Amino acid sequence: MINFNNYQALTFDCYGTLIDWESGILGAIKSILSAHDVKIEEFDIIKYYSEFEPVIQQGSYIKYREVLKKVVQKFGDRLGFEPAPREIDSLPESLQNWQPFPDTVEALQLLKQKYKLVIISNVDDDLFAATAKNLKVEFDEIITAEQAKSYKPSLNNFKLAFSRIGIPQEQILHVAASLYHDIVPARSLGLTTVWVNRNAEDSTNLPQSSQPNLEVPDLRSLVSLVVSSSTK
Repeated sequence: MINFNNYQALTFDCYGTLIDWESGILGAIKSILSAHDVKIEEFDIIKYYSEFEPVIQQGSYIKYREVLKKVVQKFGDRLGFEPAPREIDSLPESLQNWQPFPDTVEALQLLKQKYKLVIISNVDDDLFAATAKNLKVEFDEIITAEQAKSYKPSLNNFKLAFSRIGIPQEQILHVAASLYHDIVPARSLGLTTVWVNRNAEDSTNLPQSSQPNLEVPDLRSLVSLVVSSSTK
């Protein structure tokens, strides 16, 4: 079990961990598909998105707004329609309206009483600024892909965070929902990690060295463990 008293800072992924990115994506993409009379299951929308996004991000760095536009175009290529310019813009424009999970805001406010809070997110500065208004807590540092000029799972994003936070790495705890983008690269750098497994995914195919140090189903559970640790 993690001794939460050993840490001074919590670093968070944002979309998928704090923000309900699946609902945001589904809302935007389903509207586009409906306009072109394309009917597929929600599961397949998320599957396609999760396939398209990393491939786009592996090329030369482009802003996340442009990544999202290319995602929409790839949906059109895959499903046989040509999205209109306004539809291509609609996915990045929708991001400002993506909402926190029900437990996010309260959890952040409680954790802020004990730790420095830091964001490490695959997003643009202006897009996160819009999201931050919904999170209702002041972060001590915000590291975006735009600042790093790379996307997680690149280690560059984490190393930039280390340099900004300015405390020993062993006193930093990384909290995230994505094994691919966050847990695996963070573990490769020796970070202690908490996997927020909201969708009851399976991590048993990962090597032991990449396994999260702790798995929780949501942020409320994480807060309960922190509080329990503090009273011992």
